[in-house]
Amino acid sequence: MGKVRPERVKRIARELLSRFPDRFTADFKAKKELVKSLVKTSSPKLRNMIAGYVTHLVSTAQTTKVETEEATP
Repeated sequence: MGKVRPERVKRIARELLSRFPDRFTADFKAKKELVKSLVKTSSPKLRNMIAGYVTHLVSTAQTTKVETEEATP
């Protein structure tokens, strides 16, 4: 079973990733600071949840990219 995240977290994370795809690195701490500068929220928990979901989306995209490259002869 996976983690349950509110739709708000998913929506914000997908929007940030679509607007700034090249600014997100593999480092979680860097993502957390980037989310802090891009999203004005007073809740550190919400910021961390967004950064964590962005991390999940980036790693999933990288895994999918590698799998398609390996499958293509």
